[in-house]
Amino acid sequence: MKTLCMDTAHKFLVIGLFEDEKLIAKASERAWKQQSEKFFPALMACMEQAGWCADDLDEIVITEGPGSYTGERIAMTIAKVLCTTKQKPLYTISTFQMVAGSQDRCEVILDARSNRAYVGICEKGQLISECIKTLDEIKIDAEHELIVGDIELLGHEYEEIDFVKNMMDVKPYWKKIEHVHLLVPHYLKSQEELVKQ
Repeated sequence: MKTLCMDTAHKFLVIGLFEDEKLIAKASERAWKQQSEKFFPALMACMEQAGWCADDLDEIVITEGPGSYTGERIAMTIAKVLCTTKQKPLYTISTFQMVAGSQDRCEVILDARSNRAYVGICEKGQLISECIKTLDEIKIDAEHELIVGDIELLGHEYEEIDFVKNMMDVKPYWKKIEHVHLLVPHYLKSQEELVKQ
């Protein structure tokens, strides 16, 4: 089983190629507002390293958000085109799940701008809850939860996360999309806020 994993919803560009859940090639780099320029060269480099073409893929998994309004659409659009034209199954996970992976209970924070963050509680790969909080609210919560993700928002030094590995680690929680053309990004912000981004 050859799997393509992709994420462009967050500040990173994440691509992983797996064969029978074994990593074959990956790309993971900071690419804030540069995902559209960097995505195809990174994908082509991974496919070349693996010796694969689009027809070789058996399934695709992407993050559905929350995240950047534009960023979420990049990997999702590419996945929808590939899955529709090549008749491949498409699966999604939350961006929170990609960040948390399969570790024990933790609070994932992702920059939502304007002194706020998207907050998701994850436990062993499963998303338990999600919301938006101010950074001050998160600082209060920090006394009670392990916090991962954009922890520099709270004044902590960023810790490297293996997003590609995490996407495969949460495979039991992948959601199969039955109607690919109806898939839309998952937002926690209101439409009014999205228009201002």
